[in-house]
Amino acid sequence: MKPVYYSEYLQLDKILNAQEEESKKNGVRADDEMLFIIIHQSYELWFKQILHEVGIVREIFLKQNIEDNSPDMYTAVHRLKRVAAILQMLVDKISILETMTPLDFLDFRDFLRPASGFQSIQFKILEAALGLPFDKRFGQQYYLSQLNTADVDRVKKAESEISLFTLVSQWLERMPFIKDAEYWPEPTSFISSYKSIYQESLQEGEKQNMHLFDALFTAPSEHLEGRRLSIEANRSALFIMLYRDFPLLNTPFQFLNCLLDIDELLAQWRYRHMNMVQRMIGRRIGTGGSTGAEYLKAAADTHYVFKEFADLTSFLIQRNRLPTLPETLASKLGYGQ
Repeated sequence: MKPVYYSEYLQLDKILNAQEEESKKNGVRADDEMLFIIIHQSYELWFKQILHEVGIVREIFLKQNIEDNSPDMYTAVHRLKRVAAILQMLVDKISILETMTPLDFLDFRDFLRPASGFQSIQFKILEAALGLPFDKRFGQQYYLSQLNTADVDRVKKAESEISLFTLVSQWLERMPFIKDAEYWPEPTSFISSYKSIYQESLQEGEKQNMHLFDALFTAPSEHLEGRRLSIEANRSALFIMLYRDFPLLNTPFQFLNCLLDIDELLAQWRYRHMNMVQRMIGRRIGTGGSTGAEYLKAAADTHYVFKEFADLTSFLIQRNRLPTLPETLASKLGYGQ
């Protein structure tokens, strides 16, 4: 076996010589451009790692049969927890970039046009891989307008592939716990009995939730206009959230919780980025021609991928009020024979 040398293995000659300052090329001294380049290069490296992790999870959920406490589910949770840890680091890394003042940035900003973070292909691919659909995007009119032909093709290819959101929805639809008589002698009785308990738990001013309850859990699927999770997926996700203390449902619950963590951290990253841009350039347009902080705020407000799962927490009740599960089902969920 050939010996491996540290710098050759990491290809440090390529990495450490990949910072070419535009200010220096133009004969201007701008000491903070090196920080700006390294921060953004490191972001792209971590985006690559996130895409690697999400790709593994998507491969798992492409299978037609995933046992709820199988090695596959543990792997999926592990991978998504790593994605969340990386995103937390990327949020925190903005603090380093904020050590650069607005005047420091202006020393080299004009040399960057029309390059922009809006041209980050990996981030667009990540959004598509997670499940942000084109029709939910803000700024659709210039979403691809700043990209070259090859990168437009890469993004469109990513959008044509099945997303993690869709795969998770299909996985939830296959869950048998509240629709299969083998597990629940009267499957339809759970929703009706739960609806009564939930309605009793509502405070004054929350009664309007019942209309949405019916739309999400009892109405025909065609009544779910504007939502992507089906009735079956909503029911299964709610069931997992309610009965997560049963061993068989704990890993699926962790998985759904990881999706919400990722959405929250992406939102934090977008808001930190927006506030930093507002601080750096005020009301100026972005180097790529966007409306700058205004665009970033609108994207942060709308680009939630897993919001429909978060909405389901509106329909939780206290543990001590949960309907008692049939003994046969409780036994199976608790590893009983």
